[in-house]
Amino acid sequence: MSEIALPESLGYTAEHEWIAVTPGSDVPSGPVRVGISAVAVEALGEIVYVELPEVGAAVTAGEPCGEIESTKSVSELFSPATGTIAEVNTALADDAAVVGNDPYGAGWLFAVEVTALGDLLTAEAYRAANAE
Repeated sequence: MSEIALPESLGYTAEHEWIAVTPGSDVPSGPVRVGISAVAVEALGEIVYVELPEVGAAVTAGEPCGEIESTKSVSELFSPATGTIAEVNTALADDAAVVGNDPYGAGWLFAVEVTALGDLLTAEAYRAANAE
C-alpha cells in the first residue's frame, strides 16, 4: 500500500472514520466534523451514494449511523463520538464522489455536538493498524 495521507490533527476509529479532535483531548465545546479516512476511500473505490443521519439525531460512539455506497460495496458509517447531529454535508446528495476526491475537506460527512468521544486512534496508530 502506498503511503496514504492521514492528517495528524484528527482522531481515527478502527472502522475508518475520522473526527476533527486530537486523540486524548477534552470533549470539544462546539460541533466537530466527521468523515471517512483516505484508507477507507481507497478500499471503497468510487463512492456513489451516502446516507447520513438526520440533523438532531442522537448518535452513539461505535454504533452505525448511516451508510456509504461505492461501486464495490455498501458499508456502514460508525459515529466516532456520542452526541447529537448538528449539521450534515448536504452537497453530498448531489455529488457523493466528493467524499473520495477530498475526504478531509469538502467530503466531510456530518458534524456532531459531542457529549463523549469514542475510542480514537492517533494517525500513527491508525496507520500501523492498517499497514499491509
